[in-house]
Amino acid sequence: MSVYVVANPKGGVGKSTLATNLAGYLARREADRAAASGLIDERQPVVLADVDRQESGALWLSLRPPELPAIGLWTTDADDLGKLPKGARHAVIDTPAGLQGKRLDAVMKAADAIVVPLQASVFDIYATREFIDELRQRRKHAEVPIAVIGNRVREHTHAAEQLEQFLAHLNEQIRVPVLGLLRDTHNYVHLAAQGSSLWDVAPGRVARDLAQWAALTDWVDRH
Repeated sequence: MSVYVVANPKGGVGKSTLATNLAGYLARREADRAAASGLIDERQPVVLADVDRQESGALWLSLRPPELPAIGLWTTDADDLGKLPKGARHAVIDTPAGLQGKRLDAVMKAADAIVVPLQASVFDIYATREFIDELRQRRKHAEVPIAVIGNRVREHTHAAEQLEQFLAHLNEQIRVPVLGLLRDTHNYVHLAAQGSSLWDVAPGRVARDLAQWAALTDWVDRH
């Protein structure tokens, strides 16, 4: 069983978009494996926990068509995640802005890996560096694998260049894996409105976005 946490104390970096699409990837992977083995799994092997008061992840699940690979809702308390739902093999935790203190400890206690999204702004860059430093300074969190990924990045802009420089520094100086950049596209908006992910539509419709996710899904598969 693996628990993936999507976190950044900075708001507006696209945590819910990343969390829902990651859950969609895991659900599709599990469904494909079950189909290949000839098994019919009535359980929900993938669950999504939404500890953000905006409950974007829970809303996305409520919109999800029943014919798509199942994703369950992991109902949690603000300061205590409780037990993973019975039968779940993978969980994605969507976290709120300002995650710190007891809430941070509760989430990180369950985490097997953490993905940190950030946008191409100086505010996101500084907040992300401070967050990673905080995780590494807390001994109880220091061993959890961390990776970062640029999100909603507008290509060929000065801000994107600054972000790439920052990510290169993270990779080279403090050995945090960088999983690439995800472009700013309406694909994510349209899919979210349908309770869907990149892995729930014809690959040709989102080929460029799937290619940008390849490094992230490979990293997830290893953790």
